[in-house]
Amino acid sequence: MRDNVLRLATYNVEWFNALFDDQGRLWEDGAPSSRYHITRAGQTGALGIVFTALDADGIMIVEGPDTNSRRSTVRALETFAAKYGLRTSRAIHGFSSETEQEIAFLYDPARLSVRHDPRGDPTGKKGSRLAPRFDGTFRYDLDADHAPDTIRFSKPPLELVLRTPGGHRLRVIGVHAKSKNPHGATDEASAMRVSIENRRKQLAQCIWLRQRVEEHLSRGESLVVMGDFNDGPGLDEFEKLFGKSGIEIVLGEGAPPALRLCDPHAQMALNARIGFAPTTARFYLAPKKRYFEALLDFVMVSPGIAARQPEWRIWHPFNDPMVTAVPELREALLQASDHFPVTIDIPLEAPPGRTPPVPPG
Repeated sequence: MRDNVLRLATYNVEWFNALFDDQGRLWEDGAPSSRYHITRAGQTGALGIVFTALDADGIMIVEGPDTNSRRSTVRALETFAAKYGLRTSRAIHGFSSETEQEIAFLYDPARLSVRHDPRGDPTGKKGSRLAPRFDGTFRYDLDADHAPDTIRFSKPPLELVLRTPGGHRLRVIGVHAKSKNPHGATDEASAMRVSIENRRKQLAQCIWLRQRVEEHLSRGESLVVMGDFNDGPGLDEFEKLFGKSGIEIVLGEGAPPALRLCDPHAQMALNARIGFAPTTARFYLAPKKRYFEALLDFVMVSPGIAARQPEWRIWHPFNDPMVTAVPELREALLQASDHFPVTIDIPLEAPPGRTPPVPPG
């Protein structure tokens, strides 16, 4: 724990829900987990190692355990935290997902007070063109046919207000944007059709999110937008079709500096369309019989926070020397999920000559 630094993390935990029973108790046995060739005990133990090593004050969990009439995201995560003695012992959850994957925030109550604070107006089925509440419906004409599409988040973003004991305040938005994979396609033509449709929905979600981001930045608020965007600059051929990636939209590429978000990993990818770029996820592609990697997870911050010179880190088992040097942690990251955590260390005291970006209040 660092007294004058706030560490936040985002972590997509694959099949986290499958590690709990309906009472929120962990399955810690030799039965297969939903991850290939990894037992439930193996995955839970690996996650315990990773969360302990992160030592974060708050962790945005993507694909968290389910909430429904029988199951509770909060109960499951707090059980997990107690099992491994994590100081991030409290969990908060916002609007429920339409899937078995929830966005939740696990945090240290000694370091942060946290509340769910959704913005925007509720909508009916017809929706709104102006950044409605994230559990509502957004209307936007993506294909310029004068017939606005209606867009919903299957996993509504989690909007939080965080306060430190010292009175520093910032807003955090946790995101799990639409996947572009052609699930359900039966042939090459339908795969292309489904992929394009999913890409349109993903971009619309990013436009919706960008409207909310601009509201906060125009008020000079300290903002962190973090999570899995299922997208990145130059990631696929559909970017040429639609003009830009969803990440560029959320960052505010081309906007005035005061209305842009900052993420150095995204910027590296934007500046290196061909060649080196950081990655946060590793998947096995069966037809090719090999792994491939992608930059999908981001921590974007408002200009004031960026002025504090925070430190970003991708906990990659092969690319981060500090992780590679610890075999137990390296193997745990590979067993725990197909994504790797991303952390940001935000100084609570501004460097000399810098404008404090996280004002008390």
